[in-house]
Amino acid sequence: MCADRPTASGTVHWIGTGLSTGRTGLGVLCDRAERVVVWDRTAERARSRLSALGLGDRAEVRALGEGALEAGVGPGDVIVSMLPAAEHPALLRLALARRAHFACTSYTSAQLEEEAKTATADGLVVLTEAGLDPGIDHLMAHQLIERARQDVGDTAAAVDFTSYCGGVPAVPNDFRYRFSWAPYGVLAALGSPARYVEGGEERTARHPWEATRRLVLDGEAFEAYPNRDSMPFVAQYAVPQGWRLETFVRGTLRNAGWRTAWAAVFDTVRAGDETAVRALAAELADRYPTTEADRDRVVLTVGLTVRDADGATRWRQAQVLDVTGDATESAMARCVSLPVAHGVTRILDGALPAGVNRAAESADEAARWMEFLRSHGLRTAFDGPPEQTDRSA
Repeated sequence: MCADRPTASGTVHWIGTGLSTGRTGLGVLCDRAERVVVWDRTAERARSRLSALGLGDRAEVRALGEGALEAGVGPGDVIVSMLPAAEHPALLRLALARRAHFACTSYTSAQLEEEAKTATADGLVVLTEAGLDPGIDHLMAHQLIERARQDVGDTAAAVDFTSYCGGVPAVPNDFRYRFSWAPYGVLAALGSPARYVEGGEERTARHPWEATRRLVLDGEAFEAYPNRDSMPFVAQYAVPQGWRLETFVRGTLRNAGWRTAWAAVFDTVRAGDETAVRALAAELADRYPTTEADRDRVVLTVGLTVRDADGATRWRQAQVLDVTGDATESAMARCVSLPVAHGVTRILDGALPAGVNRAAESADEAARWMEFLRSHGLRTAFDGPPEQTDRSA
């Protein structure tokens, strides 16, 4: 820990009140922090959202006017960005300039890493990948890989690792989806090539949905496809170098029938016109929102199988998180905001090292996070890895 690390002030600035801001996570911070300030485009919008979450008198509200946030943040404060990923670098620059810590739930982009270079020397924590996916999936992966390593050692003839997560309607509609987080982000992710390991070889799916597979969890059918670049996570999860990876994929899970229902969406994404993608995202969000009458569902499964050269299974386990939203809070909001809230409490406690941190980066730290999540109602079940079949037609 750096000698000149700013003492945690106890003040948390929560930036944005969109679909991923949950009552449970924000409530944890209101209980734990000395002061919580919720920022949005207008103070009225922030106040309305807090009231809807039942937290109206628990936090201060502020408007994101020109220079307002910069003037309001002090040394040792924590800035939590719940804005789209493109907004994170500017907020991180502001945090570092004000000698404040920073947290978000998004992936650690190259730009974020570049902006964070001074954080370590200044004793500041930059917490990323601390939501649902990325976030809780990391916790499960670290735990499973470490348990398997302790049981089978650092060499294995064949290893299958899968991590699939999805926010889906609790009751599937004709579109097999309702938007419970940033609509454009859902479609933009489909435009990114997916890199993963299958059949012992590294593969790239230019259009991820074309690698969709049928996946069965406890007898229930879903569809799953690889998402973005899985390969950096081999090192991030500390997979032993002596394990021969037959499968290593991080992907997205959808209700059965999704690929057929989204055929027209794929045509727009494939064309690559960002303006058209944004327009379609807005249109679909209006047509298929998660309303007060709807209930969303989050399903996350992380599985690991270790086999001998003859194909015999030596070790096999999975963790499954299955959460359905209720009238007080959506499943997505709970699963995204609760882990980042815990990460912020770790910053307030001085428990995270200066520099970039990704959720939990060891099995021991992951266990602490998982225990916190369990104590706040996010409980996982242990089961065998999901059954995968060949790609969908």
